[in-house]
Amino acid sequence: MDIFTTMQDERGRLSQSEIRIADIVLNDFEFAVNASIIELAGKADVSPPTVTRFCRRLGCESFSDFKVQLARTAYVGMRYLKPEPKSIAPADVAQDIITKAQNALFLLHRGLDVAAIEQAADRLAGAEMIYAFGSGGNSSMIASEMQNRLFRLGLRITSSSDHSMQLMMAAAAKPTDVLIGSSFSGRNAELVRAFTLAREAKVPTIALTQSGSPVADVADITVPIDLPEGDNIYRPTSTRIAYVAVLDILASLVAYRLRPQATAILRRIKQQLVTHRDGDDRQLLGD
Repeated sequence: MDIFTTMQDERGRLSQSEIRIADIVLNDFEFAVNASIIELAGKADVSPPTVTRFCRRLGCESFSDFKVQLARTAYVGMRYLKPEPKSIAPADVAQDIITKAQNALFLLHRGLDVAAIEQAADRLAGAEMIYAFGSGGNSSMIASEMQNRLFRLGLRITSSSDHSMQLMMAAAAKPTDVLIGSSFSGRNAELVRAFTLAREAKVPTIALTQSGSPVADVADITVPIDLPEGDNIYRPTSTRIAYVAVLDILASLVAYRLRPQATAILRRIKQQLVTHRDGDDRQLLGD
């Protein structure tokens, strides 16, 4: 039960007394979660039985049950209950997004584990087959972009965001292959399972994730990406900008390791784009 969602859904059917209780809960959570029924009733200027009826209207058996549900729901994060106020003027939104992206790249660069990236690049450059795994909106995008960046260098690579397919690919992989996975939280249990299976078969694994996380702990090589997030729930996470940067660093290092092969394939790709789409060689080099 999400007690806050229920309060919002029921608001139109609440009495004025119950609305006062709801407003206190929404606007002064710390008081509500610690208050006795008498204290909450006194602050809302209602009787204790009114508080009890309010709790039952929300699907709780009692005031005690209501407080348990309240504490459990708030565990998700207070920033989703009272989002950080931000200007919605286009110029301010643009500045906010760009500044956070710049900060993410600065913090990434300052804490970059160059040794881990070099090890990862060596593994990728020497792999017979690369399996890129990621689930969820951001990590799926990173896995797909990994395939987009590396196939053009002559590497055999496939990406998957499906947990069952990842498990099957991990089971089919050989020690001469490489599994690389992305997990922003580091808590993707299915990715942990796939990596564990791969390690048992001596298939090298690379993780782009938070250091000290379950995914990091099970990977052979971890490229740590540890960035703070703000409280603005409406702004897309700037962490994904850092992941794309790490991916581009890896792709560039792999390209330099495979320079003769990569040069020939990139030229063939560009030749087809010039012939059938662009008409000249002035468009983006890599795409």
